[in-house]
Amino acid sequence: MTTPSREEAWELLCEYTKGDSLRKHAVAVETAMRACAKRYGEPDADVDEWGLVGLLHDFDYEMFPSADQHPFTGSNILCGRGYPDRIIKAILGHATYTGVPRDTQMAKALFATDELCGFLVACALVRPSRSLDDLEVKSVKKKLKDKAFARSVNRADIYQGVEELRVTLDEHIQFVIDSLKPVQKEIGLGLRTEDASA
Repeated sequence: MTTPSREEAWELLCEYTKGDSLRKHAVAVETAMRACAKRYGEPDADVDEWGLVGLLHDFDYEMFPSADQHPFTGSNILCGRGYPDRIIKAILGHATYTGVPRDTQMAKALFATDELCGFLVACALVRPSRSLDDLEVKSVKKKLKDKAFARSVNRADIYQGVEELRVTLDEHIQFVIDSLKPVQKEIGLGLRTEDASA
C-alpha cells in the first residue's frame, strides 16, 4: 500500500476544511512534524509520512467537531482512502479521549506539537512583530501560566506531550519555534496588521 502524496492529502484537507485558520494550523503542525521526524524518528523515519500525519490530524474537525465524531470520522475516511494504519492510529491518538495509545514516536510527536503549534501562533500574533523571530521561551512559558490567554489551548496536553517525548518543555518550545520560522508567512505570521488585511 503506497502512502498518498502530499498533494492528495492537501486536496483531502481542503475538501473537508474550508476555514483558513484551520488550514494554516494544519500546515504548522505538518511543518513541526517534518522537523520531529528528523529529531525524534527512527533513522529510517519517513519524513513525508510524519508530515501527512500533521497535515491531516484535524481535517475532519470543521465538519465533525464533537468528541464522538472527531477524529473517528476522519479516521474512517482515511481508511477508505487507503491511508496506512500507522498514520490513522497516530491521528486517533492525538485526542486523549479516544483511548488509542500513543505507542510510536510519530504519535507522541503529533500529540506534543499539535496544541503547542496553536499556542505559539497565538503568542506571536500578540507581539508587535506578529512573528516568531523575537519570541522567547520564557515569554511562551509565562503565557502558558495565564489561563485567560488562548484559553482554548489545552495546557495539560502540552505538558503531557513533552513528558511522553522525554524532552524538557523549554527544549521543545524552542525546537517548535525554530521549525515554524521558515513557514511563518504561510501560517499567517510575520505580517503587520495592514499587510495581513491587504
